[in-house]
Amino acid sequence: MTITKDAECRRKVAIDHKTRFDLEQMSPRPKKLILFFAINLFLVPDGHPVRAQVTGPAPAPVSSPTPTLERRLLKNILEDQAYFWSMPAHLKGKDVSWIAPLSLFSGIFVATDRDTAGALGNNRTRLRISRRISRFGALYSTSATAALFYLAGRKISDPRLRETGSLAFEATLDGVVVSEVLKTVTQRPRPMESNGSGRFFHGGRSFPSGHSINAWALASIVAHEYSDSRTMQVLSYGVAGAVSISRFTSRAHFLSDVLVGSAIGYGIGTHVFYKRHDKGNPARTRSESKTELMIVPQYSREARMIGGSIRWRF
Repeated sequence: MTITKDAECRRKVAIDHKTRFDLEQMSPRPKKLILFFAINLFLVPDGHPVRAQVTGPAPAPVSSPTPTLERRLLKNILEDQAYFWSMPAHLKGKDVSWIAPLSLFSGIFVATDRDTAGALGNNRTRLRISRRISRFGALYSTSATAALFYLAGRKISDPRLRETGSLAFEATLDGVVVSEVLKTVTQRPRPMESNGSGRFFHGGRSFPSGHSINAWALASIVAHEYSDSRTMQVLSYGVAGAVSISRFTSRAHFLSDVLVGSAIGYGIGTHVFYKRHDKGNPARTRSESKTELMIVPQYSREARMIGGSIRWRF
């Protein structure tokens, strides 16, 4: 019995020596694998692997900033021009409601342009006043107005003012491109050129009216941005209408030039607004908008002055 136990003990010792020898002869990689399985079998409850614990909330994905209207100006203008010149492909059945009357009146005006322009005469007072009014539709005037909206919006941190300036400038540049292309193609002389014949393709720059395009593009942007203010709508469209009429009464354009130019300008401004307007910053409702016109009389005995001040809020 004792001999059997001694033999068994010697056999276990021999096995242990052999195992230790085998482990020492192993390369480092099998040793690491054995150590890994040993930890999983004996140190981890139920044999489940250890999982790393994540502390704190997962970082939110960083979204790339959206380019501003100023940075996208050139790209937006190119997109606008691609849309304008391919407009026939975008027309739908419901568009006949404005295409039909515009085409009808344009045809009537073209046919009668020579008679209507010749009936005005050359009254100096009318010509002088008309030319002064038409300056509000000049490129320098509409650009300055757009810059004024934009700079005022940056100064007082008003996103609507700033957007109005940016979109007005975009619409103005769009109008310049469209106007120059159409003038180059149609080549219609002005009413006081070529005996007032008004024929197309005779080397003129009358069709369409560029001042009307500029004025109505700007007016459309302002009126849509401030749709909650009746005063702004009446003022913007009123000025645009006065500019268009003045281009006819100053004998700088025919009636058809003015009509088509006004329609183009309004269409450009409307398209730019609905395409670029930030819907996350909607305009105020009419109930939130307050339009006030107050005239306050002023009197100073020391300065011997009697006057007044006008306060206008929109």
